[in-house]
Amino acid sequence: MESLIIALYATILLLLFAYNLGQLSLIVIYLRSGRQRKAKIIMPGSVDWHALPPVTVQLPLYNERYVVERLIDAVAALHYPADKLEIQVLDDSTDDSILLSEKKVAEYQQRGVNIQLIRRPERTGFKAGALAYGLDRSMGEFVAIFDADFVPDPDFLLKTVPHFSNQKVGIVQTRWTHLNEGYSLLTQLQAFGLNAHFFIEQGGRNAADLFMNFNGTAGVWRKQTIYDAGGWSSDTLTEDLDLSYRAQLKGWKFVYREDVGSPAELPVAMNALKSQQYRWMKGAAECARRLMMSVLRSPNVPLVNKLHAFFHLFSSSTFLLVFLLAVLSVPVLYIRSRHPEWDSVYYLINFFQINLVILVLFYGIPFWLTRRQSGNGAAAFIWFFPMYSSLMMGLSLHNTIAVVEGYIGRKTPFVRTPKFNVQNGSDSWRSNVYVTQGLPWLTLLEGGMMLYFIAGIALGLHLHDYRMLFFHWMLTVGFGTVFVYSLLHTVRRYTPA
Repeated sequence: MESLIIALYATILLLLFAYNLGQLSLIVIYLRSGRQRKAKIIMPGSVDWHALPPVTVQLPLYNERYVVERLIDAVAALHYPADKLEIQVLDDSTDDSILLSEKKVAEYQQRGVNIQLIRRPERTGFKAGALAYGLDRSMGEFVAIFDADFVPDPDFLLKTVPHFSNQKVGIVQTRWTHLNEGYSLLTQLQAFGLNAHFFIEQGGRNAADLFMNFNGTAGVWRKQTIYDAGGWSSDTLTEDLDLSYRAQLKGWKFVYREDVGSPAELPVAMNALKSQQYRWMKGAAECARRLMMSVLRSPNVPLVNKLHAFFHLFSSSTFLLVFLLAVLSVPVLYIRSRHPEWDSVYYLINFFQINLVILVLFYGIPFWLTRRQSGNGAAAFIWFFPMYSSLMMGLSLHNTIAVVEGYIGRKTPFVRTPKFNVQNGSDSWRSNVYVTQGLPWLTLLEGGMMLYFIAGIALGLHLHDYRMLFFHWMLTVGFGTVFVYSLLHTVRRYTPA
């Protein structure tokens, strides 16, 4: 049994190393493609104002009382020929937020804006169903999509639509920026992780013409591309990733505009973050289950693209691997004390610490790019990197459950991430009616995991083996952070505003 545990631990490290080698290749591609990425930029004004094509902007909404007015105001302010712009407010709300939508739509209709409120007879297919319903009733040749928590730049369409002059381009995606990054430690850590995705992953994949994903919002689709790829589907919780791959398998090209920032709000409550993470991780696993064989069987996809697609689609599995690695690390510590003759195996395992170097580069480069003018990037990174890593470790149990459910095909409803409309530390969200009530059983398990890794620290000190001390400290901090935030944010739900 002891040798089996060591073998399993080493296998997990090897799998994580293989995944991180894929990330390392994206880092190299990103660093080498700077000129190439800049050369692809089409500046606003490259298409004559009167020659711009008709565009429909879709706003899929469901119970968004705190942000719906802000969103509609921002979209109504987009710079684009009025006779070429249509705005669809796809509102499936079941609460009084529908009244806010109706009021805003009526206000802009009186100003001559081509905006309409679209209500479906029933909310089938969740967000994917709403987008499909609006698409069949849209007049635009191209369709821009914004989730409720976004505040698009007025020139968004002028910066993105010109790329469609290339008839092979089916999708243009922009980079998310963060309205409330400085609100709390939790929002700062989320921004830290998302920046790595939007710089290294999206930038690297696009530069190498690899499979990449529409991020569900802050992007524009060619309508023909959506229909050609089979349309929006609610079979997975990440309809954006699903449609992105189907479109690219059909030969449509993806343009990524890293230089175009689309501001959005980050979740400020732990349960809201968990809801978002659950949907992303489970949806990715569902897409891997649904799409991977199609990618592997495609004769038009090069082998290197298939390999990167494998790492991309199965990326959520890293949480499963990290959770198993963490759980096994405590018995491995004990086994080391019992079998010092296995030192050669332990040295081999230690080789995989190179994973840490890759991760430092993966998160450090975007951090430097966003902080290079502040002058305190290095010092801040020493704080943010271990804290972000700890947070993700703390979410590994929660995300593992989501991933396993995705792989076994267990269906669950699309659960929206609550929005708050808070940007400054003084803004309060305590009266938000959308925050989940009650204390989930999973939170108690996360508290138990915190105690488990405290025991791991105590065991290491007792055995005078300090090789896993920092790892167990990070796990304790991570699960402790998730546990305490979940408790505090649940308690605050019942605190009078």
